[in-house]
Amino acid sequence: MDRNDRNKAARVIGPAGEPLTREDLPPPGTRRWVIRRKAEVVAGVRGGLISLEEACRRYDLSLEEFLSWQRLIDRHGLRGLRVTRLQDYRSPEPTTPAE
Repeated sequence: MDRNDRNKAARVIGPAGEPLTREDLPPPGTRRWVIRRKAEVVAGVRGGLISLEEACRRYDLSLEEFLSWQRLIDRHGLRGLRVTRLQDYRSPEPTTPAE
């Protein structure tokens, strides 16, 4: 067991209030991202089950994509992760005044 493994949590509270372990996280290489899976990865990183770097590598996520999931959960709860409602939850792009 290396030093990083000792610092990782064994279990955290998942998005639905249930215990979440590393074994409960989506499998590596997951391509179909439903709300529950996104929320589990965010909970795993926040709770220390998995590092941010490992999550991005394991799931082939960009840092920006992961951070957007985190931001959407913080602002809108789990419903913010719904792809079909994404435009409702995204911040509008800043506009520049016409000259």
